[in-house]
Amino acid sequence: MNITVHPAQLNGTVTAPPSKSDVHRAIICAALSKGRCSVSPVALSNDIKATIACVKSLGAYVELNGDVLTVDGSNLFCNDNITLDCGESGSTLRFFVPIVCAGGLNAEFIGHGSLTTRPIGLFSTLLPNAGVNCKTSGTLPLSVSGRLMPGRFEVPGNISSQFITGLLLALPLLDGDSSITLTTPLQSEAYVDMTIRTMERFGVKIQKTDYGYLVKGNQRYIPQNYTTDGDWSQAAFFLAAGAISGSVKVRGVSLDSTQGDKQIVDILKQFGARILAESDGVRAEKSNLKAISIDARQIPDIVPILSVVAALADGTTEIYGAERLRIKESDRLKTTAAMLVSLGAKVEEKPDGLIITGVKSFSGATVDGSNDHRIVMSAAVAALRANGDVKITDKESINKSFPNFFEEYTKLGGVV
Repeated sequence: MNITVHPAQLNGTVTAPPSKSDVHRAIICAALSKGRCSVSPVALSNDIKATIACVKSLGAYVELNGDVLTVDGSNLFCNDNITLDCGESGSTLRFFVPIVCAGGLNAEFIGHGSLTTRPIGLFSTLLPNAGVNCKTSGTLPLSVSGRLMPGRFEVPGNISSQFITGLLLALPLLDGDSSITLTTPLQSEAYVDMTIRTMERFGVKIQKTDYGYLVKGNQRYIPQNYTTDGDWSQAAFFLAAGAISGSVKVRGVSLDSTQGDKQIVDILKQFGARILAESDGVRAEKSNLKAISIDARQIPDIVPILSVVAALADGTTEIYGAERLRIKESDRLKTTAAMLVSLGAKVEEKPDGLIITGVKSFSGATVDGSNDHRIVMSAAVAALRANGDVKITDKESINKSFPNFFEEYTKLGGVV
């Protein structure tokens, strides 16, 4: 589906949706508690629907009433010979593979869209050394059998942190202690910190070491009523919109959050944007922006929207350390560059990033959304500063993470 966005200015207040990353982890910890829990607020993006479907496949009861999700894991791991459909959610896949193996289940993992081409090689090499039989060609489908054994797991830190989170969630269930040893410096560390924080709220402790993590076995997840964070990854789109076009306040996000993408505040300040911390949120106002240098190793998800801001900043911005974006829903370095070039921006694509020279405004154009939610939403923000209409393809891809993005966008004055 295509959507046409007209130049406009966004002004007003928007509430950030619940953090997709936090909701994933909370649902899983609630199910692993094998008791009755509530998780709220919850918004049903396609990725969250995939995680709910997977805990149901494992035997959990799940019910949504408004934005409150009830999870009862009393019958978890009672099903065997199951199929877990992870949709297009890399988080769901990488979190559940070790969990299923900790339960000793026979299971097949399937997915759709770009998830079927994303590599799962780490698990296929790591898990067989720990008692699990894996059958895969390197991508989905993946079949597993056998019970995961405790031990030492060597993991490179420059892969997706989702692999590490999956191990952290599963290893406390084992009958013995384990360690995760990082063989290279950890990227996206904030996502691992979020996992550890959520696990601690459900009574499970992880110990950081000089080389990774120590995980005691025979731990129990304790049922909790869990309140989720607002999503800084999604707030970033509206704060960027304020910085380039008007004045936007985002409510529902906390500066004390462990989410790495809260760095959007400091990065926009570095660009020269006027950022105000108010009693009930954070406001960004249109400002004269200047080029900066951005190390994206810890914040890969907000690179597309930061690239839009960079393209409207005076001078040349370099974004580096973002090579992992090449295996997201799209090759996100390539598709971000293509989006900006189609809008008349000056972009040089590098192996691990982008070099962007600022322009005064964008051109009206047709942008390929590349079936990537973050490209579509970034293009919509860019359209605010275009000199003509911007048509964006694959509008439906936003259902992966932020289904009501355009509803909130139009409430603030956007015209689509």
